[in-house]
Amino acid sequence: MGMDNDFLLEDEDDEKTIEFIKNYLPQEMKDAFSDDDLYYILDVIVDYYTTSGCLDAQPDEEGYINIDQDAIVDYIMKESTKDGMGPFDPEAVYFVVQGEMEYGNQLGEVK
Repeated sequence: MGMDNDFLLEDEDDEKTIEFIKNYLPQEMKDAFSDDDLYYILDVIVDYYTTSGCLDAQPDEEGYINIDQDAIVDYIMKESTKDGMGPFDPEAVYFVVQGEMEYGNQLGEVK
């Protein structure tokens, strides 16, 4: 039952993240993504974090880890093409990446 609770908490956090991103997007981009698109992009962002090694980087003297948002957007564009998702506008995807990071910053998870 512990694993089920973990999945429920992850789903709830994903829902909150998606809602935050939808509110974060500029008005002209609010209709660029369906909820399914945003969940897909969020999954690809998490995949990037876990496979790129960026989470293993050492924080700088202020405690921050430099994460290249352009590299994340490039990864999302490559993966979405491979997976038959989209097509997505890279500029709009950049705002999704920024929104995901800002949500993490507000939770205190990412510095």
